This record gives sequence, structure tokens and C-alpha cells, in this order.
Amino acid sequence: MVHNREPTFEKNLQYYKFCLYGFLKNLRFFDPFLILFFLEKGMSYLQIGTLYAIREIVRNILEIPAGILADALGRRKTMITSFSFYIISFLIFYFSETYWMFVVAMLVFSFGDAFRTGTHKAMIFEYLKIKGWQDQKVYYYGGTRSCSQLGSAISSLLAAGIVFYRGSYQSIFLFTVIPYVLDLLLMMSYPKALDGSTRAISRKEIKGTFKKVIGEFIYSFKTPRILQSISNLSVFSGFHKAVKDYLQPVLQTFALSTPFFLGLQGRERSALLVGIMYFIIYLMTSYSSRRSGYIANRFNNLRNPLNITILSGLIIGMLTGVFYQIEIFWLSIILFVLVYLVENARKPMGISYVSDLFEQNILATALSAESQIKSFYAAIFALLLGFFADQWGVGYALMIVPGIALMLSPLFYLKEKGSLNNDRKRSKN
Repeated sequence: MVHNREPTFEKNLQYYKFCLYGFLKNLRFFDPFLILFFLEKGMSYLQIGTLYAIREIVRNILEIPAGILADALGRRKTMITSFSFYIISFLIFYFSETYWMFVVAMLVFSFGDAFRTGTHKAMIFEYLKIKGWQDQKVYYYGGTRSCSQLGSAISSLLAAGIVFYRGSYQSIFLFTVIPYVLDLLLMMSYPKALDGSTRAISRKEIKGTFKKVIGEFIYSFKTPRILQSISNLSVFSGFHKAVKDYLQPVLQTFALSTPFFLGLQGRERSALLVGIMYFIIYLMTSYSSRRSGYIANRFNNLRNPLNITILSGLIIGMLTGVFYQIEIFWLSIILFVLVYLVENARKPMGISYVSDLFEQNILATALSAESQIKSFYAAIFALLLGFFADQWGVGYALMIVPGIALMLSPLFYLKEKGSLNNDRKRSKN
């Protein structure tokens, strides 16, 4: 695959709509404080891990049918359904006080995630196909993802302000409803052409479409190279998804051990440091996403940077635990930031690499499958992190889990095995 050395697409109205979608979607004010919120409610790390695992497992179960539904019945309606589930889940979180109510909230949230994941990426790639900009995937997706990270940066500052002035982690869920209502309205303004070409209007056509999409999905997954490629993207993304919130207790420990803001209460000090730190992180990850196309062009193919970043990212992940355990908190925080940067540099490259292996008309299904495997790894890593954190502390948990992932590296290290067409011919035999 050959990528243009410089971006040549037009930044038109739809490009900015894609960017605005990501910006609003990432105004999730609870993200920088989620583990701290659960800890405040008296939960153990293992209970928190089970909530994370429930979220990932339920989404894992729902993502493939949700992806097929998006391809078969229209992606815009699927996205509107997704945001409706999100809004309901935020309201349940806001009013909940018990573990089991949080389980319900996570279940509803998982429905929202399942209908969204992969669907919007497929809409972007459908638009690139319509415009003849398929070779611009890394640049285009990197640009829109950069806006998502900018939304996360601004979200962290606003969230810190909400916690500081409201004196409660719980209120951030109520405030998150506002941008998600706006994103739901934005979805309604997307052009119908982005629904894809496999929409059905009758029961017979719906059944035929489902059968066709499932058949193409199974056929594509007979190719070992596709499975290995998806795993390469999914393992590190799953690790990042499970581990990223553990930055919160690290920051809280650092905030309470430093002489800054001594006139403030513990929660207020933590809120300020967490908000500022996440703001800096997301500005950096925004830049990292935007530059992923340029990073990719330093290599002859996307396989090499994907291999390099996954191994280096897991090693960095282990070092965060080492330095936390020996109480060099500032260095552990810096290494956590590097884990974020690695994920956001490799995500657009990985999505582009995987999307080139699939037929366009089942792309939403394929990308949902990628996210399904990521959800599986995230669930396993979340449970392991929670268990080891309760048993031996956060530092050891952060050392052990990426170490386990490194031991699995032969399964997802990309190797050049000839052309994909040859792989497909072998899969038929």
C-alpha cells in the first residue's frame, strides 16, 4: 500500500462535522475521575475491574450484531440510537449509590458503545471512498481523531472546574449529558450517502442483507493475516483502555504528597492536578494523532511502526509500575503520558492498516470486530489489574499486566507473509 507523502484532501463542511463529532463525543467529564469516583463510593479495585469488564464483555457480545445492523439498516440511525443509550446511562450514574445500580449503568453504557464503535469510522471511510480520497486514510482519520483528543483536553479542565466548585464527582455525569445531546443532533445532519450501500427496506431484504454481510465477514476472517493484524491493533488498545484510568490514583497520590495548594482540601487539590494533567496529556495526544501520518511515512510500510510501537508501549507500561512502586511518582506520570502518546500515534495507522484488508461494504462490521477483540483484552486486563492492585498494590499491578501482554507478543507481531490475495486463496482451500 502506498500513502501520499502530504495530505491532499479538502477540509470541507463534512470534515469539520466529523471533527465536531469527535470533539463533542470526548467531552466526557467523568473520564479523568472515574476510578476516583468509584473509590469514593467504597469499591475495591477488583469491584472496579468487574465494572470495567462488564462494560467490555457486554460490548464484546453486542458489537458484531451492532456493526452488521449499521451496515444493513443505516449508520446514522445506529449512531442516534447509540447516543440515546449514552444519555440514559449518564443519568443512571448520576442517581446511583450502590454497586448493582452501577452495574445497570455500565450495561446501558455498553449498549451505547456497541452501536457507536466502528460505525462512525465506517462513515468516514465511506465518505473518503465517495470523494476518491482512500489513500488519505491516515491523514484524514488522524486529523479527526486529533479533534477528539482536543475535546478530551478541554473536557478535563471543565471537569476539574465542576469537581472543584460542586465538591462532588457525581455531578460530572449530569453535565456530560449536554454535549451528548448536541452530538445526537449533529448525527441527524449527516448526509444520507454515509449510511452505506447495503440498506434494506423490507423484511426479506433485511434478512438477505444480514446473511450477505455475515457471510462476507466469516469469509474475510478465514485469513490468518487479517486476524493477526486485528490482534496487533487490539492488544495494545485493550491494554491502554484498561490501564489508562490508573493514572488517576497515581496523580492523586502525587497531589497529596506535594506541598502545592496546601490551603485546599484533598479532593480539591486532586481535582486541580488531575484536570491540569489530563489537559496537557490530551493536547499532546491530539498532536500525536495529527502527526501519525508523517510518522507512518518514515517507514516503507505500516507493519514496522505498528510492531515497534506495540512492544515499546508495553515496556513503558511496565516501567510506570516500577517507578510508582519506588515512589518516584513524577516519572511514573511521565511514562503514563508516553503510553497515551503511543496509543494515539498508532491508532490511525492501525485503523488504516486493518481497513485496507476488508471489503468496503462490510467495513463497519470489520471495524466492530477489531473493537470486539479490543474489548476482550480490555476486560481481561481490567480484571487482572483490579485483582493484583487489591493483592499487592497499584505499582505491582502496573508491572505484571503489561508483562503478561509482552509474553503474548508472538501472537500479534506482524510478519510479512506475501500478498493478502495469496492468503485468501489459501483460506479457500
